[in-house]
Amino acid sequence: MTTPVCTSAATPAAYPSFSTYVRARGPVLLRAARSLSTNPNDAEDLLQTALAKTFVAWERIEDHRALDGYVRRALLNTRTSQWRKRKVDEFACDELPEPDPVPAPDPAEVQGLRDAMWEAILRLPPRQRAMVVLRYYEDLSEAQTAAVMEVSVGTVKSAVSRALAKLREDAELALIM
Repeated sequence: MTTPVCTSAATPAAYPSFSTYVRARGPVLLRAARSLSTNPNDAEDLLQTALAKTFVAWERIEDHRALDGYVRRALLNTRTSQWRKRKVDEFACDELPEPDPVPAPDPAEVQGLRDAMWEAILRLPPRQRAMVVLRYYEDLSEAQTAAVMEVSVGTVKSAVSRALAKLREDAELALIM
């Protein structure tokens, strides 16, 4: 048979009143509440709610040495309840808020741009042309392109960089874009 460790009749209360307890332990409990909430104002509200629950149960709490644990559990339970009850800001409306569809480009313009791009690529030196085609049209990685061309990865990087610079400076391609 176990006997209670501490009862209110056996030992005097460490805190004679609720207000004494709150004044003494308020800052510590506020730090605990701030660890549960990112917003300091929400933490204060959370602590206030937990203290209100503790005040209601003040007469039933036998061991006043365990008050901090009681309040911390009330903090955690209150925060969990708030999290579960959180509202999602959704509103019913007559029309769906979808963006306006982007008009499809003219197929003739797209084909003209492709043709101009191929003509510009054909003006590149053969080695740069091959690397650009392997990298961007065949979608090979730099290492794969280097293996196919039997060169180092650094050679691929520099050759593709120079080829792209030439394409950016291509006068005929600039007229179309």
